[in-house]
Amino acid sequence: QVQLVESGGGLVQAGDSLRLSCAASGRTFSSAHIGWFRQAPGKEREFVAAINWSGDSPSYADSVKGRFTISRDNAKNTVYLQMNSLKSEESAVYYCAADRYYYGSAYRYTYWGQGTQVTVSS
Repeated sequence: QVQLVESGGGLVQAGDSLRLSCAASGRTFSSAHIGWFRQAPGKEREFVAAINWSGDSPSYADSVKGRFTISRDNAKNTVYLQMNSLKSEESAVYYCAADRYYYGSAYRYTYWGQGTQVTVSS
């Protein structure tokens, strides 16, 4: 069982940066694969980034490559999403998800957090 809590969202201007955190409880976190997704009002949830349990194989949506960085600190049971050069169209609720299997961009993760709101003003 893994419980996830996202934090770090807020209101920023276009071009600014934010770092989201996904804090997990549960002894199995260090072996869990983590994904970040986002969902804007009226739109489907979309994949942002994912990282495997060891942290050496991150993957990204094409739209965020070169601007976003996913990382993890297993000692702190936390995964981070560093977001740079944010765009107004990236305003959304950002969710982290976890599973013992690596799903990458698929929506098949078992555990999901409640989300954190990111608003980017133009």
